[in-house]
Amino acid sequence: MLFEEKYQTIENIAEGIFSDRGSKFLSWAYPVSKEIETKEIIQKIKTNHPKANHHCYAYRLGPGKNLYHYADDREPAGSAGKPIFGVIQSNDLTDVIIVVARYFGGSLLGIPGLINAYRSAAANAISNSTIVTRVILEKYILKFGYESLSLVMELIRIGKVEIILQKLEIDCEITIQLPRLTADQFLSTIKHHHLLKDKCVITVL
Repeated sequence: MLFEEKYQTIENIAEGIFSDRGSKFLSWAYPVSKEIETKEIIQKIKTNHPKANHHCYAYRLGPGKNLYHYADDREPAGSAGKPIFGVIQSNDLTDVIIVVARYFGGSLLGIPGLINAYRSAAANAISNSTIVTRVILEKYILKFGYESLSLVMELIRIGKVEIILQKLEIDCEITIQLPRLTADQFLSTIKHHHLLKDKCVITVL
Protein backbone atom coordinates (compact mmCIF):
# COMPACT_ATOMS: atom_id res chain seq x y z
CA MET A 1 0.00 0.00 0.00
CA LEU A 2 1.32 3.40 -0.95
CA PHE A 3 1.15 6.20 1.59
CA GLU A 4 0.98 9.88 0.91
CA GLU A 5 4.07 11.76 2.07
CA LYS A 6 2.51 15.23 2.16
CA TYR A 7 -0.85 16.84 2.78
CA GLN A 8 -2.45 20.23 2.33
CA THR A 9 -4.05 22.37 5.01
CA ILE A 10 -4.57 26.06 5.73
CA GLU A 11 -2.03 28.13 7.62
CA ASN A 12 -4.29 30.81 9.06
CA ILE A 13 -7.84 31.56 10.18
CA ALA A 14 -9.82 33.12 7.35
CA GLU A 15 -13.30 34.58 6.91
CA GLY A 16 -15.72 34.77 4.02
CA ILE A 17 -19.23 35.95 3.19
CA PHE A 18 -21.97 35.28 0.65
CA SER A 19 -25.38 36.92 0.28
CA ASP A 20 -28.50 35.80 -1.55
CA ARG A 21 -31.98 37.36 -1.44
CA GLY A 22 -31.41 38.99 1.90
CA SER A 23 -29.80 36.01 3.64
CA LYS A 24 -26.21 36.45 4.74
CA PHE A 25 -23.85 33.51 5.04
CA LEU A 26 -20.78 34.30 7.16
CA SER A 27 -17.99 31.74 6.99
CA TRP A 28 -14.82 30.91 8.91
CA ALA A 29 -12.04 28.46 8.08
CA TYR A 30 -9.75 27.31 10.90
CA PRO A 31 -6.68 25.06 10.88
CA VAL A 32 -7.20 22.27 13.44
CA SER A 33 -5.48 19.05 14.44
CA LYS A 34 -7.84 17.45 16.99
CA GLU A 35 -11.58 16.81 17.06
CA ILE A 36 -11.96 18.60 20.40
CA GLU A 37 -10.74 21.79 18.69
CA THR A 38 -13.61 21.60 16.20
CA LYS A 39 -16.17 21.48 19.00
CA GLU A 40 -14.60 24.52 20.67
CA ILE A 41 -14.62 26.50 17.42
CA ILE A 42 -18.25 25.66 16.66
CA GLN A 43 -19.27 26.71 20.17
CA LYS A 44 -17.24 29.91 19.93
CA ILE A 45 -18.99 30.93 16.70
CA LYS A 46 -22.41 30.06 18.14
CA THR A 47 -21.62 32.24 21.16
CA ASN A 48 -20.41 35.13 19.00
CA HIS A 49 -23.37 34.85 16.61
CA PRO A 50 -26.35 33.80 18.74
CA LYS A 51 -28.86 35.44 16.39
CA ALA A 52 -27.78 33.44 13.36
CA ASN A 53 -30.50 30.99 12.33
CA HIS A 54 -28.12 28.15 11.48
CA HIS A 55 -24.50 27.22 12.24
CA CYS A 56 -23.50 24.60 9.67
CA TYR A 57 -20.05 23.11 9.36
CA ALA A 58 -17.73 20.46 7.98
CA TYR A 59 -14.28 19.29 9.00
CA ARG A 60 -11.65 16.75 8.01
CA LEU A 61 -8.70 15.66 10.14
CA GLY A 62 -5.48 13.69 9.82
CA PRO A 63 -2.95 13.22 7.04
CA GLY A 64 -4.95 10.18 5.93
CA LYS A 65 -8.09 12.35 5.67
CA ASN A 66 -10.11 9.55 7.26
CA LEU A 67 -11.77 11.49 10.08
CA TYR A 68 -14.48 13.86 8.90
CA HIS A 69 -17.95 15.10 9.79
CA TYR A 70 -20.48 17.61 8.50
CA ALA A 71 -23.77 18.95 9.84
CA ASP A 72 -26.78 20.83 8.40
CA ASP A 73 -27.98 22.30 11.73
CA ARG A 74 -31.69 22.14 10.85
CA GLU A 75 -31.26 23.13 7.22
CA PRO A 76 -32.72 20.56 4.75
CA ALA A 77 -30.63 17.38 4.68
CA GLY A 78 -27.67 17.65 2.34
CA SER A 79 -28.11 21.37 1.67
CA ALA A 80 -25.43 22.81 3.96
CA GLY A 81 -22.86 20.53 5.60
CA LYS A 82 -22.21 18.42 2.53
CA PRO A 83 -21.59 21.40 0.19
CA ILE A 84 -19.20 22.84 2.79
CA PHE A 85 -17.42 19.49 2.95
CA GLY A 86 -17.27 19.50 -0.83
CA VAL A 87 -15.15 22.65 -0.68
CA ILE A 88 -12.70 20.89 1.65
CA GLN A 89 -12.55 17.92 -0.74
CA SER A 90 -12.18 19.98 -3.90
CA ASN A 91 -9.23 21.84 -2.39
CA ASP A 92 -7.73 18.54 -1.16
CA LEU A 93 -7.50 19.86 2.41
CA THR A 94 -7.29 18.20 5.79
CA ASP A 95 -6.82 19.41 9.38
CA VAL A 96 -9.41 22.10 8.67
CA ILE A 97 -12.90 23.09 9.76
CA ILE A 98 -15.25 25.46 7.96
CA VAL A 99 -18.25 26.92 9.78
CA VAL A 100 -20.99 28.91 8.04
CA ALA A 101 -23.53 30.96 10.02
CA ARG A 102 -26.71 31.94 8.19
CA TYR A 103 -28.76 35.01 8.96
CA PHE A 104 -32.15 34.42 7.34
CA GLY A 105 -33.27 37.27 5.08
CA GLY A 106 -36.95 36.41 4.71
CA SER A 107 -36.89 34.60 1.37
CA LEU A 108 -36.66 30.82 0.96
CA LEU A 109 -33.78 29.84 -1.28
CA GLY A 110 -34.76 26.27 -2.01
CA ILE A 111 -32.32 23.39 -1.76
CA PRO A 112 -30.32 24.33 -4.90
CA GLY A 113 -30.03 27.90 -3.61
CA LEU A 114 -28.90 26.72 -0.18
CA ILE A 115 -26.31 24.37 -1.69
CA ASN A 116 -24.90 27.20 -3.76
CA ALA A 117 -24.92 29.64 -0.84
CA TYR A 118 -23.16 27.36 1.66
CA ARG A 119 -20.66 26.20 -0.94
CA SER A 120 -19.94 29.78 -2.05
CA ALA A 121 -19.51 31.06 1.52
CA ALA A 122 -17.15 28.19 2.37
CA ALA A 123 -15.17 28.69 -0.84
CA ASN A 124 -14.84 32.40 -0.07
CA ALA A 125 -13.26 31.66 3.30
CA ILE A 126 -10.80 29.21 1.72
CA SER A 127 -9.92 31.73 -1.00
CA ASN A 128 -9.01 34.18 1.78
CA SER A 129 -6.78 31.65 3.53
CA THR A 130 -3.24 30.52 2.80
CA ILE A 131 -3.01 26.89 1.69
CA VAL A 132 0.21 25.17 2.71
CA THR A 133 1.75 21.77 2.04
CA ARG A 134 3.11 19.90 5.06
CA VAL A 135 5.27 16.80 5.23
CA ILE A 136 3.71 13.86 7.06
CA LEU A 137 5.74 13.16 10.19
CA GLU A 138 5.97 9.96 12.19
CA LYS A 139 7.04 9.46 15.81
CA TYR A 140 9.02 6.58 17.29
CA ILE A 141 10.48 5.69 20.66
CA LEU A 142 14.01 4.27 20.75
CA LYS A 143 14.90 2.24 23.86
CA PHE A 144 18.48 1.11 24.47
CA GLY A 145 21.19 0.82 27.09
CA TYR A 146 23.30 3.82 28.12
CA GLU A 147 26.40 2.23 26.56
CA SER A 148 24.80 2.77 23.12
CA LEU A 149 23.88 6.41 23.74
CA SER A 150 26.76 8.10 21.90
CA LEU A 151 26.26 5.93 18.82
CA VAL A 152 22.49 6.47 18.70
CA MET A 153 22.90 10.21 19.13
CA GLU A 154 25.45 10.29 16.31
CA LEU A 155 23.09 8.42 13.98
CA ILE A 156 20.30 10.83 14.92
CA ARG A 157 22.59 13.77 14.13
CA ILE A 158 23.68 12.34 10.79
CA GLY A 159 20.07 11.55 9.86
CA LYS A 160 18.96 15.07 10.87
CA VAL A 161 16.22 13.53 12.99
CA GLU A 162 14.27 15.69 15.43
CA ILE A 163 14.31 14.67 19.11
CA ILE A 164 10.98 15.26 20.85
CA LEU A 165 11.75 13.82 24.27
CA GLN A 166 14.67 12.07 25.89
CA LYS A 167 15.30 10.16 29.12
CA LEU A 168 18.99 9.37 29.47
CA GLU A 169 19.60 6.96 32.32
CA ILE A 170 20.96 3.40 32.58
CA ASP A 171 18.11 2.53 30.20
CA CYS A 172 17.71 5.33 27.69
CA GLU A 173 14.52 6.32 25.93
CA ILE A 174 14.43 8.85 23.09
CA THR A 175 11.29 9.94 21.24
CA ILE A 176 12.04 11.05 17.69
CA GLN A 177 10.05 12.59 14.87
CA LEU A 178 10.92 12.39 11.20
CA PRO A 179 9.30 12.56 7.76
CA ARG A 180 7.51 9.40 6.64
CA LEU A 181 9.59 9.55 3.45
CA THR A 182 12.87 8.98 5.31
CA ALA A 183 11.62 6.96 8.30
CA ASP A 184 12.23 3.48 6.88
CA GLN A 185 15.79 4.28 5.87
CA PHE A 186 16.71 5.74 9.26
CA LEU A 187 15.07 2.93 11.25
CA SER A 188 16.80 0.35 9.06
CA THR A 189 20.14 2.00 9.87
CA ILE A 190 19.39 1.70 13.58
CA LYS A 191 18.14 -1.90 13.35
CA HIS A 192 20.98 -3.23 11.23
CA HIS A 193 23.95 -1.36 12.66
CA HIS A 194 26.41 -4.01 13.78
CA LEU A 195 26.91 -2.31 17.17
CA LEU A 196 23.18 -1.89 17.82
CA LYS A 197 21.76 -5.17 16.61
CA ASP A 198 19.30 -6.50 19.20
CA LYS A 199 20.24 -3.63 21.52
CA CYS A 200 17.68 -1.04 20.43
CA VAL A 201 13.92 -1.52 20.65
CA ILE A 202 11.85 0.68 18.32
CA THR A 203 8.21 1.46 19.06
CA VAL A 204 5.92 3.47 16.81
CA LEU A 205 3.68 6.09 18.40
